[in-house]
Amino acid sequence: MNTDPIADYLTRVRNAIKANHRIVEIPASNLKKEITKVLFDKGYIANYKFEDTNAQG
Repeated sequence: MNTDPIADYLTRVRNAIKANHRIVEIPASNLKKEITKVLFDKGYIANYKFEDTNAQG
């Protein structure tokens, strides 16, 4: 079974918004970081922060 990391990312964001959560933690990737920046620029999210943990999966 394959998973779609972008669909998972968008679902986590959507569910957090619906549940009125102020924070959602998502496993990082360069593509997700770029999508996050676009969502912020377009006003879909109010703020974001990337944490560099130096962890590799």
